[in-house]
Amino acid sequence: LSGRPDDAVGIISFAGFADTRCPLTLDHDILLQIAGDLEIVTQRQEDGTAVGDGLGLAIERLRASKAKSKIVILLTDGVNNRGEETPLAAAELAATEGIKVYTIGAGTRGMAKVRLPDPFSGRERVQRVEVEIDEETLQAIAQRTGGKYFRATDSAGLREVYPAIDALERSKIGEERFREYTEYYRHFTALALLLAALAWLLMATVFRRLP
Repeated sequence: LSGRPDDAVGIISFAGFADTRCPLTLDHDILLQIAGDLEIVTQRQEDGTAVGDGLGLAIERLRASKAKSKIVILLTDGVNNRGEETPLAAAELAATEGIKVYTIGAGTRGMAKVRLPDPFSGRERVQRVEVEIDEETLQAIAQRTGGKYFRATDSAGLREVYPAIDALERSKIGEERFREYTEYYRHFTALALLLAALAWLLMATVFRRLP
């Protein structure tokens, strides 16, 4: 996608815990590199889906921003089952801060194939797991914050969602410019008047023409 080069964007990842992967930045090349390095957790104690904590951390990062339009895009393929903050409590906080949350439920319904590392061999293995997406909660989050809920079952669906989000409101950043200058016209005006007076004096004396 072409993206929004004038927007400051950050990345919060969450599994069992939420982490700031990239603070708000205009350097989208670094942002894409960080996004490309994201990996699924491999340790059981870090596994889970802490939707509320992820959303809460995103809100904390946006609080310091001076932008008029503050938006969180919450992408998840699961149900909140970890963390200290509930998704709806985080949504209330977002609404209080004037932050819109656009939620995306990603993944197919039913059973899906997922690549998981084998704890014994370390190699990846394909395992069929049941996809559970709490669409009701995601819809409630979007509704309470003035956002919108989207459903994407594959990568093509995501490519249709993001252009719709790209059409959201934008913030105009203005700037005041000051010009400092020194006026010299008074000196030239005084010199011109002096020369005019001198010319008149000479015309009346030395260069006076007699009839």
